[in-house]
Amino acid sequence: MVRMIQQLLLLQRVIDYIEDHIKEELSAEELARMVGYSPYHFSRIFHKQTGYTLMDYVVKRKLQFALYELVNGKKIIEIGMDYGFETHSGFTKAFKKCFGSPPSLYKEHCPTSLPQKLDLMSLHQKNTGGIVLQPQIVRRSAFNVAGKIFSIENFPSDRNVPAFWDQEGLTDGSIETYLYEVLSPKKHGEYCINLSRSLEEGCRYLFAVDYDGEMSLPDGVTATRIPEATYAIFRTPLVEVGQFATAIKGTWRYILEDWFPHSSYEVDEEGFDFEFYDEHCHYWDFKKIYMEIHIPIKEKSRE
Repeated sequence: MVRMIQQLLLLQRVIDYIEDHIKEELSAEELARMVGYSPYHFSRIFHKQTGYTLMDYVVKRKLQFALYELVNGKKIIEIGMDYGFETHSGFTKAFKKCFGSPPSLYKEHCPTSLPQKLDLMSLHQKNTGGIVLQPQIVRRSAFNVAGKIFSIENFPSDRNVPAFWDQEGLTDGSIETYLYEVLSPKKHGEYCINLSRSLEEGCRYLFAVDYDGEMSLPDGVTATRIPEATYAIFRTPLVEVGQFATAIKGTWRYILEDWFPHSSYEVDEEGFDFEFYDEHCHYWDFKKIYMEIHIPIKEKSRE
């Protein structure tokens, strides 16, 4: 335990240095030398504790800072050059690899505040399993889902428990299989949607798949329309299946305790938050897995 804390403190020094020199050219050799390790050994420690290779993290962090400048109107070519990308195409390629879309398309979905400072000790205490990166901000049209409703008793006020882990029929995949058989959704992916508007009314979750509205529903299956909303989409860190539930709980804690209080957003109570599970959480296909947490948001009042 003492050794792990020492490693986290050393890694925090390096992460803070990266933040302070984010626009400079950084190398694995330079960063490892700061804390007295060989590049190879330090890279192994960094990957183990954060879930990212050292230089992959540096690139992703540069791109997260670039997002802020992008949303504030700076030209893409200028941003790319400022953050050490030699060409417009090089910056665009790295950006698309990281965020899944080119800067021109992503611009309207950028967070409106600077990336929050990373606190490795706090993330370790929350058991996230690695670093939780800035969310993608996405405007999504209304959509329909259908599935089974579950009521969860004694749900904690911080909402940091994955909704369905301990519910009969969900952990063994039987309800998931049933929904795919009777609804035949066009897209793979399961939603775990918080239907409750307040803790006073109890905690009701809908475990669902996409629904086109045309097929008749069997008994016990409920359809719900999710309204149009802007979402902050967080990915849990890549972890092995044994750490998956813990990583989800830790990511929820990070979102509620760290991200929201320091962001320019608040929860949009008109929408529904949900967890989304697709093929990336299939532990039989991937050594490490992740899922997404989608939370409807709106800009905080400036009053």
